[in-house]
Amino acid sequence: MTQDSALLQAPETDLRDGSNNRKVFIKTYGCQMNVYDSTRMSDALARDGYEPTENMEEADLVLLNTCHIREKAAEKVYSALGRLRDMKKERNREGREFMIGVAGCVAQAEGEEILRRVPAVDVVIGPQTYHRLPEALRKAKEGQRIVDTEYALEDKFEHLPIAESKKIRSRGVTSFLTVQEGCDKFCTFCVVPYTRGSEVSRPVSQIVEEAQKLVEGGVREITLLGQNVNAWHGVGANGQEWTLGDLLYRLAEIPGLARLRYTTSHPRDMDDRLIEAHRDLRALMPYLHLPVQAGSDRILKAMNRRHTAAEYLMLVERIRTARPDIALSGDFIVGFPGETDQDFEDTLRLVEEVRYAQAFSFKYSTRPGTPGAELKDQVPEEIKAKRLERLQALLLKQQQEFAGSCVGKTIELLLEKPGRMPGQLIGRSPWLQSVNVDAKELQIGDIINVRITGTGTNSLFAEIAEAEV
Repeated sequence: MTQDSALLQAPETDLRDGSNNRKVFIKTYGCQMNVYDSTRMSDALARDGYEPTENMEEADLVLLNTCHIREKAAEKVYSALGRLRDMKKERNREGREFMIGVAGCVAQAEGEEILRRVPAVDVVIGPQTYHRLPEALRKAKEGQRIVDTEYALEDKFEHLPIAESKKIRSRGVTSFLTVQEGCDKFCTFCVVPYTRGSEVSRPVSQIVEEAQKLVEGGVREITLLGQNVNAWHGVGANGQEWTLGDLLYRLAEIPGLARLRYTTSHPRDMDDRLIEAHRDLRALMPYLHLPVQAGSDRILKAMNRRHTAAEYLMLVERIRTARPDIALSGDFIVGFPGETDQDFEDTLRLVEEVRYAQAFSFKYSTRPGTPGAELKDQVPEEIKAKRLERLQALLLKQQQEFAGSCVGKTIELLLEKPGRMPGQLIGRSPWLQSVNVDAKELQIGDIINVRITGTGTNSLFAEIAEAEV
């Protein structure tokens, strides 16, 4: 969730006037929601004649879709903008168009400050106003410098176009689909409520329509996204209030949609209906990202998580009772202000009890504007580093043990992309592991039975199996 990525998409010609299209390069920082947002912005810009490119040097427009969740995020963006400013000067000397836009959570947090520090920037636009990006760029071409970070009253998803099937097909057989945005939890370490706003759920009909179009375009696996995805709620076709579990039951009815996933969840929103969906739906993969952050009740209270370690463990037990083969991943923060050696040992004990298949772990770092930044008793960096090393060693051991337990199993594998070796394809296991298999006669998008034969550093190896799963 922290890996930077450039959005690579197939070109689309401008059918309006036959002119040569301008080109846009989108650099996407951070989480899957930003990847999804970049895709939707690219689709919106295509209407104005912008072709996506993977080569920044040939772009007429560069968009930085930023993330504010990690330390020094704003500084990294300003460093990138310094390089883009120099590119713009060179383009101007050549008489060529070159525009710079900043989108995402850093744009929301910094706003006018971006224009003050980097006058070369043309547009600053927040996560809730992406549908207004084409208009903002038109105004910028007329000489205005645009900052649009107000929380829009209108639903941006009603205005953002969904790509045609041929374009969806060019992007692969898996896709993200945002169903919920924002956060009302206000964990004291987190900036999301201040950059993404309060929790908002997309309507059922809108989600189902987009999912159906993705499947028509060849998508076989959809991952539902939200800052608190299991806080999603809406009115279903039966007029009843639905939660995420109900939505998953509805999406599982779409012909051709083979797999469903969702991320990221909050333990407080894991209700009975969602647990039942894990029990009942073959399409819902047995993998759940369920962040806990810490194993100490004192630290959980200071973080405003509003659950205890015991409540989290009881929830895990309920989930595993419903779906015994489920694999869990989590998020952990070490060195939160006031964390003692005993608090940290409580976290290690929780990890030992849960046994995670994957996990993300970080040293605490302050986020300006969050309550955690004002807390006293900050933990020294050297102590945080030692604790993180111990935690990551334990988590890596559990990940390796889980991978080892898969050897000999026959599983269903969705083939997603070519491997490094001739004839090799790579897919994802039900538990989200990367799996390499020699599959010369098969195609991307096939779902096949494979037997796991070995483990690598970050992947599994398999051979085609004839036996039923």
